[in-house]
Amino acid sequence: MMEYEDKVKAFGMTNMLIETELDSIENRYEIELRNDQPLSEQSKEIEEIYFPQFEQGLRKEAAYMSRNYELFYCLEKTIRQQISELLESTEGDAWWNDTVIPQHIVGDVKKRMQREREAGITPRSPDPLDYTNFGELGEIIKKNWPVFASIFNNIKAVDKVMFNLNTLRNPIAHCSLLAEDEKLRLELSLRDWFRLTE
Repeated sequence: MMEYEDKVKAFGMTNMLIETELDSIENRYEIELRNDQPLSEQSKEIEEIYFPQFEQGLRKEAAYMSRNYELFYCLEKTIRQQISELLESTEGDAWWNDTVIPQHIVGDVKKRMQREREAGITPRSPDPLDYTNFGELGEIIKKNWPVFASIFNNIKAVDKVMFNLNTLRNPIAHCSLLAEDEKLRLELSLRDWFRLTE
């Protein structure tokens, strides 16, 4: 069952890598190879009222970066899901505790959840794992290596790939332009991640 799920995830990621390459070609040659889905009324309003107020170059950068964000979003959600499923299968439903999760992460997550409640905004999730940052996900995997060794082939390789991904995540998460070399590095790191389960 797990092997089938991994193949489906790998297929999805391969598709996203191909779409990223198409985006790169569209940007490089300033052409449109694909027709986008029709916009909703709200999206049309944003497109007509707000986007024209931004410089064309900035809008082009945003379009270029959107695919990188999408790739990273899917990867980070996949990693969270793998962590959650594995820990639940070995530790039970109440796996989020400072025996399984490093104590400082439990404390930091509690503070983040409290800050969100105090801000009066809609909570992002009822799941504490969704309040961890990318680096903390790597720490959780390392602390529970005997569990994760069942799907990943080498702890040092996991650590290296997670470090690379965390470094690449910063410009994506903080609205900075990702250089072509770094875009390629992201794609290679994604492949490296899925190779860890082979």
